[in-house]
Amino acid sequence: MDIVVRAGIAFILLWLLTKATGRATLGELSSFDLLIFVTMGDLIQQGITGEDRTLTGGLMAVATFAILAVLFNFVVTRWPKASRAIEGPPIILVADGKARTNAMRHQRVSVTEILSAARQSGFERLEDIRLAVLEQDGKISFFARESSKGS
Repeated sequence: MDIVVRAGIAFILLWLLTKATGRATLGELSSFDLLIFVTMGDLIQQGITGEDRTLTGGLMAVATFAILAVLFNFVVTRWPKASRAIEGPPIILVADGKARTNAMRHQRVSVTEILSAARQSGFERLEDIRLAVLEQDGKISFFARESSKGS
């Protein structure tokens, strides 16, 4: 039972840590980020299982993580208010062609990252974007400005 409690605590701490790193880093992990997360998983495993190196101990830890992940997913899909509390609301990063630097700084997203994602969505310049929204899953959605056509 000790492994289950330690796995639960580790799950919560790792979840908080991933939230603290910002959503954009979870949307597309760099090689370095992936290496850090994999290494972190290995390091935390030692703290969860302690001296227990049995297959049962490892499976209990993995099962605890899986159950908590399913529980979080159930809560998020069942109750919209819980979803906002757990995942946070979508964040507007660009409005009417202008970067919202406070929101970008808070989410640890640079203009370079926004422009890179914008180019992949067919936008050449920040000014072409009516709205850029950092979604709950870490991806950025783009909406084009209305083209001003003369009559």
